[in-house]
Amino acid sequence: MQSRPMHDRGSVRSKLIKMAVFTTLAALLSASIAMLVLDLRTFQRYWVDDLTTQADIMASVTAPALAFNDAVTARQQLSVLRARPQILAGAVYANTGARFATYAKAGAAADNEARLPPRPQAPGYRIERGELEVWHKIVENGEPVGTVYLRSRYGLLDRLLNYGAILGGVMLGALVIAALVASRLQAAITRPLEAVTNVARQVMQQRDFTLRVPGNNSGEIGVLVEAFNDMLAEIGRRAEALQAANRTLEHEMDVRQKAEDALIVADRRKDEFLATLAHELRNPLAPIRTGLDILRIRSGDAQATQRATDIMERQLRQMVRLVDDLLDVSRINTGKFAIKMGRVELKAVVNDALEVVRSYIELHGHELALDLPDRPVFLHGDATRLAQILSNLLNNAAKYTNRGGRVTLSGRVEDKTLVLEVTDTGIGLAPEMLDSVFEMFVQVDSTLERTNAGLGVGLSLARKLVELHGGTIAAYSEGLGRGSRFTVRLPIVVEPEPLSKPTPAAFISTETYRILLADDNVDFVNSIGALLTAMGHSVVITHNGPDALAAAARFCPDYAFLDIGLPQMSGYDLARGIRKLSCGPMTTLIAVTGWGQEKDRQLAFEAGFDHHMVKPVRFEQIEEILGNRSLIKKLRT
Repeated sequence: MQSRPMHDRGSVRSKLIKMAVFTTLAALLSASIAMLVLDLRTFQRYWVDDLTTQADIMASVTAPALAFNDAVTARQQLSVLRARPQILAGAVYANTGARFATYAKAGAAADNEARLPPRPQAPGYRIERGELEVWHKIVENGEPVGTVYLRSRYGLLDRLLNYGAILGGVMLGALVIAALVASRLQAAITRPLEAVTNVARQVMQQRDFTLRVPGNNSGEIGVLVEAFNDMLAEIGRRAEALQAANRTLEHEMDVRQKAEDALIVADRRKDEFLATLAHELRNPLAPIRTGLDILRIRSGDAQATQRATDIMERQLRQMVRLVDDLLDVSRINTGKFAIKMGRVELKAVVNDALEVVRSYIELHGHELALDLPDRPVFLHGDATRLAQILSNLLNNAAKYTNRGGRVTLSGRVEDKTLVLEVTDTGIGLAPEMLDSVFEMFVQVDSTLERTNAGLGVGLSLARKLVELHGGTIAAYSEGLGRGSRFTVRLPIVVEPEPLSKPTPAAFISTETYRILLADDNVDFVNSIGALLTAMGHSVVITHNGPDALAAAARFCPDYAFLDIGLPQMSGYDLARGIRKLSCGPMTTLIAVTGWGQEKDRQLAFEAGFDHHMVKPVRFEQIEEILGNRSLIKKLRT
């Protein structure tokens, strides 16, 4: 007996809510539409009657002026319309159809007067584009003498909006009242539904599927509560499974994203490496080819022959070192690298390393200081590879230190560990580069104006070799321009005797045209300069951009062979600077570089170069350019 009333109350609730809301809405809509139509018809009749009355008045007051052909008086009579701001324009027409007098509201007088009809129309009214027009006959002594025309604003839309707003407010209030009445009548039924809603909201906000709707209702509400609680239990089980799957997916996506980012970085570094490799291989080839040209041209000059031979040997060693580093890195990465472990003495390793880098350090004018233990220190490792570690670090220190700097190799023993440090007074390292500097193909300075070349494999190879010997390597620097320190830690196999005070050691290493040569490859530019000087030319050699620009201003060269990757100022900027000099327009500029793509040629020509040469440069190419000065100047002009 209890279930039937609950079921009935549930059905009545739905019907009462619908009846209260929709009946009120239908009644209000019907009444509102009827009242709106009636009001609009009344509003239109009022406006037409009002404007017609005004036109009749204007016809009466302007009839005498029209009869006596007094246009001035007629305009004065029409000007009275200013008292009616809703009237936009007015006119008086003679029986002939000609416009006799006009009136236009101030503010848009020109537009209103321009829209006056050229001729009168039949008496009556017309509503068009939100405006009301009225035509009215002018009668004098029972005879028509003309026509009055009036045009005014027709505020139908404003009336409609105002009336609609009032009706909307009334309808909204009525609907609110109906909703309140229905809500009070159905409070007993809505309480269980509110409990369901509250629990649903808490579940949505807290994601807690253990919540349940309390109560012991029967009938339709009871079925709804029970079904809702069962649904929460099922959703809770599925949510837990979905969260576990999402965590797995997020982990996989994170791993995939990191792998993708690594591939992008690796691809970019590969492209940079290939471009740099082409550049670095061309650089040694240029002085080698030039040395061959010296041997061909000055074969009888023993001093020139010896100098050319020294240059070619030095550049050949650089190429061999470059290729060896690449091969070693490849072997290590593919697991094909083998080291011959044995008992090795530290000083022997240092001597082997110095033998490799001594000439390079001397070439840069650096001071090398040694601070090593006097007592023998023995390591367990491959002597050749250990020397390669030190030579790579020393070579790197010399490369990134300005001419006349200081490079120090020191060593000490700490708790059965040999600590070797290579310190320089060079360009230093930014904090973010301290870790990544050991990665493959990473360049400390990748700008076009970088002072030092390289592939970015030396430090990476050094780290791999140190790790193969069971040691560690780390980089330290106080910042850019403040030098750097590389520390290698290797295990020793025999405890050395107590150290005596180390003894420092150090060593210091050496016309027909005006021609300027600017290149940071000392061997290449010196060999080219020697050839050109032997041919009788006046030659000035520089190794960076600012010095080259100063020399050009002082020397006024006929030819300038400029490297693009000059230190401190790129070859492009140098070419632009030379062109701005008083003698710059008469100088033939030749770009000599290892960058040989089409975009590089285009950049050179845009900067003002007359010619673009890719290293290695044959001396015949230089001779050809010197023999075609007039042709090049003509093409540039």
